[in-house]
Amino acid sequence: MPKITVTVNGTQRTHEVEGRLLLVHYLRDVLGLTGTHVGCDTSSCGACTIHLDGHAVKSCSMLAAQADGATITTIEGLASGDELHPLQVGFKEEHGLQCGFCTPGMIMCAADLLKRNPNPTEQEIREGLEGNICRCTGYHNIVRAVQHAAVAP
Repeated sequence: MPKITVTVNGTQRTHEVEGRLLLVHYLRDVLGLTGTHVGCDTSSCGACTIHLDGHAVKSCSMLAAQADGATITTIEGLASGDELHPLQVGFKEEHGLQCGFCTPGMIMCAADLLKRNPNPTEQEIREGLEGNICRCTGYHNIVRAVQHAAVAP
């Protein structure tokens, strides 16, 4: 079995993993970081979105062994101690969630968008979130949550 070393939410982790283990299952089942959700197993829904070396990726679409040497941020690592990330605040303040299943992936994707474009238009937000599916909302409050975070100090 391959041995991998990754830095997840600031902590270096080393494990032997089966070659076929998906990164999403490594995060959830090995590390216990269950904020990264498994929605479709086909990379269609975006519920499993994380940051890998600073870029949003769908963790169901890659093997854990492919992440060897990488720096990973999950939804659990987005906040700074007890201080929520502006997107987490935005989703709360703007009611950007209903059931919450898609929320971690939406937030991680939106964080990547805001890093590249700190003041996106509504259309740019909608386009930036295209790879993430919410089955509960009409997306309006999700867009407003991202706009809320974009203007946050």
